Amino acid sequence: PHTKWAVNYQPIGMTGTNSGSLEVSSIPAINLGKRLGYLIQYPHGCIEQTTSGVFPQLYLDRLSPLNEQQKAKTEANIKAGINRLKGFQTTDGGLSYWPGDANSDEWGTNYAGHFLVEAQNAGYTLPVGLIDELLRYQKTKATNWAPNSNNFYGGDLSQAYRLYMLALAKKPEMAAMNRLKAFEYLSIAAKWRLAAAYKLAGQSNVALNMISGLDTSIQPYKQLGGTYGSDVRDEAMILETLTLLGQKAKAAGLLQPLAAKLGENTWYSTQTTAYSLLAIAKFCGANQSSNKLQYQYSLDGKSVPVYSTQYLNSTSINFKGNTASVTNNGNNVLFVRLVLEGQPVAGQNNFLPNKPDVLDMNVTYKRLNGTVLDPTTIKQGTDFYAEVSVKNPGRMGYYEQMALTQIFPSGWEIINTRVNDNQSILASSPFTYQDIRDDRVFTYFNIRENESLVYKVLLNASYVGKYYLSAVQCEAMYNNDISATQAGKWVQVVK
Repeated sequence: PHTKWAVNYQPIGMTGTNSGSLEVSSIPAINLGKRLGYLIQYPHGCIEQTTSGVFPQLYLDRLSPLNEQQKAKTEANIKAGINRLKGFQTTDGGLSYWPGDANSDEWGTNYAGHFLVEAQNAGYTLPVGLIDELLRYQKTKATNWAPNSNNFYGGDLSQAYRLYMLALAKKPEMAAMNRLKAFEYLSIAAKWRLAAAYKLAGQSNVALNMISGLDTSIQPYKQLGGTYGSDVRDEAMILETLTLLGQKAKAAGLLQPLAAKLGENTWYSTQTTAYSLLAIAKFCGANQSSNKLQYQYSLDGKSVPVYSTQYLNSTSINFKGNTASVTNNGNNVLFVRLVLEGQPVAGQNNFLPNKPDVLDMNVTYKRLNGTVLDPTTIKQGTDFYAEVSVKNPGRMGYYEQMALTQIFPSGWEIINTRVNDNQSILASSPFTYQDIRDDRVFTYFNIRENESLVYKVLLNASYVGKYYLSAVQCEAMYNNDISATQAGKWVQVVK
């Protein structure tokens, strides 16, 4: 309080791609711009990631004031997300992990269903039949649920979340809730979520008794499949429940460390990031800050006083000057952060680390007769293929939800073998989903211990010139300790 903070800054990255903002908040900085940008620009589009991209946007205005343009953009994003989710619905009414899959994904259905009910409550129109079918599926699942060895890890949390979603849609399954409550091995995270379901079903006393003296900290873990969860995600879910139950002091105790975690430079999965932003926004919306933001900032040669009752205020930078300062005129501590971003010049990218002992990847380019080809210089018109072999050395068990990203130079064309019937020479290992775009191919798969898989993409060197071949990356989408990279380089197509 009553002190001044000043800093000098320089734009980063290529000219014309620079942007930045000055964020001031009364809770530890949550890196809102960066975390939300990560969710919105995330390239992979499964049910969980599609929902994670839009769910926090429902509550953005509770975190930080939005101008008309931002409001319109947020609304458009949410509507697009809702329509995209319709493409995941299966014949039994649930939602699959990838569009067009035959089987429903339990957590994906709960999570996307939770979003759809909240979007509907916020006044958005849902596609015809989407929610009715979904609730029918959830009701059947909830009634037939029984603990078994398959769903022992996270299964009770999934059932509690399902019951919460039904209660939120004003269709509580009381018998199933009472059965789950009586389950003797109920995990802490599941107890918290079930308490939230009781509260929504109108039984506040049961809810308060369930959480009386219940621990709010979760042992560290990361789950590659199942509920795609982590300890941070579960703590965010507990914060959401405390906010719902009106336990302001307890919730504030969880809010500070959670906000601080998002403010650090740690990697979090889409599920953990989205749920954390969501829970923080709900808390901020429910408890209008007794802490006021009262400060004066000078930036780009202007000096402006700010007085706001929001938790967070963000001002964008237009790079007219190179100094920024904030003077705190209030009585509470403020957290200030200057965020700069820009697009790196080709070859300067900071990619995932290559960890061959955890994931072994090898990329080669071959002619159609199978002989190896050096991609640095290729004659125009040559047909060839990229072959990526991936091996799980077996140190960390079975890997689920792996993503392989290949971005090709603009002088090469991807020949879609599904259209051209060339699949036989280019037989690849099975995958769960493949997304082929103009210049890139995303392949998603699971890989057992000591298993090796091979994926091939047919290419043609079409246009003469010099191009940049981007790095090839392979990663576990819900655990970034598992990754492999092959660096990018310049390549040529010659006559």
